[in-house]
Amino acid sequence: MKIYLPLFALFFATVGCAEPPTANADIKPFVHWLLDDGERLEDVRFAEVAEAVSGCKVLPVDTADVVDAAMLVHVQAALDAMLVELAKPENPIHEVGRVNEISRHVEDFLLARLNEGEGYSCSIPPNASGDAQRSGYPDLRLEHTASGRVFYIDPKVYKQGSEDSSFRTFYFEPKRATNKILDDASHLIVGIAHSGKVEGRWQLEAWKVVDLIDFRVRLKAEFQSSNRELYREEAVLGQSE
Repeated sequence: MKIYLPLFALFFATVGCAEPPTANADIKPFVHWLLDDGERLEDVRFAEVAEAVSGCKVLPVDTADVVDAAMLVHVQAALDAMLVELAKPENPIHEVGRVNEISRHVEDFLLARLNEGEGYSCSIPPNASGDAQRSGYPDLRLEHTASGRVFYIDPKVYKQGSEDSSFRTFYFEPKRATNKILDDASHLIVGIAHSGKVEGRWQLEAWKVVDLIDFRVRLKAEFQSSNRELYREEAVLGQSE
């Protein structure tokens, strides 16, 4: 079901603002809205969410456009080079033990390689506060310097053959101060398939470049806390000697 942009803007503006503690009487309408209307946020275009949070347009990649086509070729060439370089036995990627640690090596290689091309600039996107921020979406900002055209790129490593898995692999947390979407741009996921670690070497097999212009997301509403709040001394009724 389609959600209109004003609804998104209202919701995410509330989430992103640093407001004083809200009384229970004020929070009830919001909780009831989540309970009653939460299903309306099960199938939403990511582009609408990103635009509501950032105020920036999400643009489709136009392969018939000279600049877009050139940028796409530049990205694909960097990915081909990545598969070759990270397959070398001496590459530091093989020293890591967990799949989650591979992504940083992929990201670092692409950052350097995409920045080498004449007429291109690739960087870690600054957030709305002006700080270069490694965590959060997106990971890389690629600019065609002559035109100012921007691609946001988010590399993701996944198990080969798991393309049909329903396990959640994409997360986007809307916050004003740490928002990293500051340009009208295309948004790309770069998926790198791996087949595990064989004889001490990670096997990166293939890549896919995905345009997020029609990508669909859903909202998972949950209230969170930490042990600091959970085990407050004044709330403890008893404990072992």
